[in-house]
Amino acid sequence: MKVLVSACLLGENCKYSGGNNLCPELLDWLKRGGHEAVPVCPETLGGLPTPRTPAEIADGVVRTRDGRNVDGAFRRGAELALEIARREGAELAVLQPRSPSCGVREVYDGTFSGRRVPGMGIFAGLLKENGFRVLEPEEL
Repeated sequence: MKVLVSACLLGENCKYSGGNNLCPELLDWLKRGGHEAVPVCPETLGGLPTPRTPAEIADGVVRTRDGRNVDGAFRRGAELALEIARREGAELAVLQPRSPSCGVREVYDGTFSGRRVPGMGIFAGLLKENGFRVLEPEEL
């Protein structure tokens, strides 16, 4: 099975801080099941640099900590990543928790205070709207 995966979970240094969110348990799950990972980072696909200023969703719009509107880049990257998912025939997506792109169950509230609220990131929501099953690594 082809599995769309947040690239940062596979160890790619595409996280806003320039690092990654390597998830050894996910790598083990992929290997044990013989699954093929299809890595994507919607934020870099949307043209955002690495590293970049942290961003959160507030009132449905993605803004950086310094107030810059980056919503267009997030949505453009989500559309491009959706095209990859379709082209590759991904059957499942495993995404980075709490991310303004990839959060599946909750995201940060837009105040940059660390407070979380129920909701989905831009890309996770787009995948779900288009019929993809989306999970976070701990749900595997």
